Amino acid sequence: MSNDAPRPLPYDLPSDPAKRHSAALTDGPDRAAARGMLKAIGFDDKALARPLIGVATTWIETMPCNYNQRRLAEHVKAGIRAAGGTPMEFSTISISDGTSMGTEGMKASLISREVIADSIELCVRGHMLDGVVCLVGCDKTIPGAVMALGRLDRPGLILYNGTIYPGVYKGKRDATIVTIFEAIGAYRAGKMTAEELYEIESVSCPGAGACGGQYTANTMSMVLEILGLSPAGLNGIPAEHPEKDRAAHRCGEIVMDLIRRDVRPKEFVTRASIENAIACVAATGGSTNAVLHLLAIAHEYGLKLDIDEFGEIADRTPNIGDLVPGGRFAAADLFEAGGLSLVTRELLKKDLIDGSTPNVDGGTIASAAAATVETAGQKVVVSIETPLSPTGGLTILHGTLAPEGCVIKLAGHERRFHKGSARVFDTENACYDAVRKQKINKEDVIVIRYEGPVGGPGMQEMLSVTAALSGEGMGDYVALLTDGRFSGGTHGLMIGHVAPEAALGGPIALVEEGDEIVIDVDRHALDLNVPAAVLEARRARWTPPAPRYKTGVMAKYAALVSSASLGAVTTGERLAERLERSTAAK
Repeated sequence: MSNDAPRPLPYDLPSDPAKRHSAALTDGPDRAAARGMLKAIGFDDKALARPLIGVATTWIETMPCNYNQRRLAEHVKAGIRAAGGTPMEFSTISISDGTSMGTEGMKASLISREVIADSIELCVRGHMLDGVVCLVGCDKTIPGAVMALGRLDRPGLILYNGTIYPGVYKGKRDATIVTIFEAIGAYRAGKMTAEELYEIESVSCPGAGACGGQYTANTMSMVLEILGLSPAGLNGIPAEHPEKDRAAHRCGEIVMDLIRRDVRPKEFVTRASIENAIACVAATGGSTNAVLHLLAIAHEYGLKLDIDEFGEIADRTPNIGDLVPGGRFAAADLFEAGGLSLVTRELLKKDLIDGSTPNVDGGTIASAAAATVETAGQKVVVSIETPLSPTGGLTILHGTLAPEGCVIKLAGHERRFHKGSARVFDTENACYDAVRKQKINKEDVIVIRYEGPVGGPGMQEMLSVTAALSGEGMGDYVALLTDGRFSGGTHGLMIGHVAPEAALGGPIALVEEGDEIVIDVDRHALDLNVPAAVLEARRARWTPPAPRYKTGVMAKYAALVSSASLGAVTTGERLAERLERSTAAK
């Protein structure tokens, strides 16, 4: 008869208090089946006794933007283990704006934001994870991750995998993806040879990382830090910089601290932090897509935010970041100059942001700004006393063409008034064909419609058109407006997010070739100079277009998505209306 004492089993051990969600998945004899499944892939009793932390990646082999995330995920997981947690990696999708630009595939980009948010939410809920670290890169992965954290409100943070370095062309380190798009326009206009275009294509994207200017990805990376969801200074480290791996490890440690203290995303994303983010976007000439994404983020966090507030904040915030596409420097240059804290330091001097808002790393905006180490002689961020312009890089217009509002990008040009004849296109491709054939004239106001959230569906970006216009030398002489979006790489007098959109009968649907359109930034006005009686007659003849997609994810998105002026969310008023009708029917 054996005198051996019974082997102690994990079933009777008390749960770790930090396993607020995962205890229901792993603890006790009733969870033996789940434990058995997890043991099959290497999780032992000690691992299952610890808090379970999701590591969400958006790695994909269709672009450089997210390409380093598999490596970074290993460092995040090492940090989690070192701090007493058990990481569990999972992945979601990403759609490359850069590779899909100018094709039907571009319509999937904004739609992917909702899919990313949905899939992170589902995985964390479904596997009862106690917290999550999200690795993000290409544009829509960033707001998608923030939105998911807001829905879950479980401890978590987000690390941007970093900007790409600019490419070197003709001895200058300033080539980006937009350089290629504009070179295409120059080639089509006969201003560049095919050999020169090929050389630019081959050097502009030299390695891993998201598009290198103050385009949408780097704009939203900055927003993450200002919202407090990314540790100060870590997002700005370029993708291929040796310190990026250490940053990932640190994020694994930080998330465990948040979980132990039960500090949740809604403690960071507040009205004050969102207003700070808007100011920083304005101060750096950031992407107009930030308007769409911050509206969506506010919605998911239960915060009221109106599109006009972007204009109010931008109008009082000077532009101090000399960043492409409106300026001279890339995101890697900002990092080398001293980072985002250079911007916040200057804004704090004039009380243009609230320095008390907290960060997941335990500091505040003010403490990060106070720790700024500025590179001597840097020219990327100028003093608030001598700004590049007295107002920010975007504002909001209203008028007879945009009763619900629209967004205009101001960084990179000085025009504040434009009057011209409408050139009307019902698809982006039709407009691009006209630009390529040089059928656009100076002073024209290009109208691209039926590319909104519902009509597109998906609000595809118009970079192929705007870059081609710039490459042909027409960017300073025309204006363009659309119910779709613009890439963060766009510059020139460009107006996006016109609402209501054409597919829902907005005034943009009634514009005809040759109509006079007036853009007046100082009045915050976008007007169609056509008599009301004429417009009423046109409306009487107008019929909604047939949906471009009748099944699948594109159709589902079009059926649920809100106006761009509300963030183009699928969890908004149209969903609420359907739920209300469903309830009433019962």
